[in-house]
Amino acid sequence: MKINKTNQIINIYENTINNKVKLNKKNKGKDEVEISEKARDYQFAMGKLKEVPDIRYEKVDKIKREIQSGTYNVSGKEIVDKMYENIEFDKRI
Repeated sequence: MKINKTNQIINIYENTINNKVKLNKKNKGKDEVEISEKARDYQFAMGKLKEVPDIRYEKVDKIKREIQSGTYNVSGKEIVDKMYENIEFDKRI
């Protein structure tokens, strides 16, 4: 059996491959990312949170001065209230 005109088939195949490569090169570097409004809000909030200091130095200094002068006074009720805020009670109780 004799197969003729294989050159045409090979040329068509090569042209198809070359066109795909050209298309890929044209689109290269043009990726786009769209960030949702919720993600932008989250990013904004995180940026603002990073600006806030971890320690409120004014408050710490005030309490230190009160302790040193003997005027620092916190009621027991305030202490208990703050402790209860951080405790998760068992729902069965």
